[in-house]
Amino acid sequence: MHGKTCAGLWVTGAGKDGQPRSTYLYHVVDNDWSMQEYGHQCVVWQTAVNPVVALELLATGVWSGAGVLGPEAFDSVPFLELLRDGYDSPWGQDERPIPA
Repeated sequence: MHGKTCAGLWVTGAGKDGQPRSTYLYHVVDNDWSMQEYGHQCVVWQTAVNPVVALELLATGVWSGAGVLGPEAFDSVPFLELLRDGYDSPWGQDERPIPA
């Protein structure tokens, strides 16, 4: 298998200023790269890397808390930075106008 896969999420709603906001957050991985670096297809690697990054943030104390907390309870910036810088897996964010 050759090529890239893109996992993304398009979110619409109100920004912190109360104005309408639309953004697309995406993560592209190349299959040749993931096979060479990790021995797994890009879709498998893309699924597996997220809990690994989260566990590293918990283990190093960057993320902490008490009780049962979902991923949205934590600051996303350290996660996205570690994904990009620590695991060589860039992501992108694209602000888009809200369709009529």
